[in-house]
Amino acid sequence: QVQLVESGGGLVQPGGSLRLSCAASGITFNYYAIGWFRQAPGKEREGLSCIDNKDNIRYEDSVKGRFTISRDNAKNTAYLTIDNLKPEDTAVYYCAARLTGTYASPLSYTYWGQGTQVTVSS
Repeated sequence: QVQLVESGGGLVQPGGSLRLSCAASGITFNYYAIGWFRQAPGKEREGLSCIDNKDNIRYEDSVKGRFTISRDNAKNTAYLTIDNLKPEDTAVYYCAARLTGTYASPLSYTYWGQGTQVTVSS
C-alpha cells in the first residue's frame, strides 16, 4: 500500500510562512524524486519544485526565492517551505513521487498525495 500524505496547510495571513510535509510509505523513498504541485479552483495543476535522491533541485521560476524544497530520507519525508505567502498562493498543494531518472513531468509521477489546502487571506 503506497501512501503519500501531505500536511501542514491551513489559513495564513499574507506575508506568513508555512512548511508543508509529504510523508511517504510503501515505497523505497530514496529511489524516488519528489515533486510539489498546486491547483487552484478552476485552474490546472501547476508544478512548483522537485528534488531527486541526490538533492538536485529545480524550482519553477515563479516561486524562486520564496519556496524551498528539501527531503529527509531517514524520515521518508519531503518538505516545501513557503515564505512570504501571497493570496495567489491559495491552492491545494500536492506532493508526488517519481522514480529518479524519469523526466520531470507530471506524466512521470506515479504516486500522488491527497493534497493539503493552503489559504492565504487577511
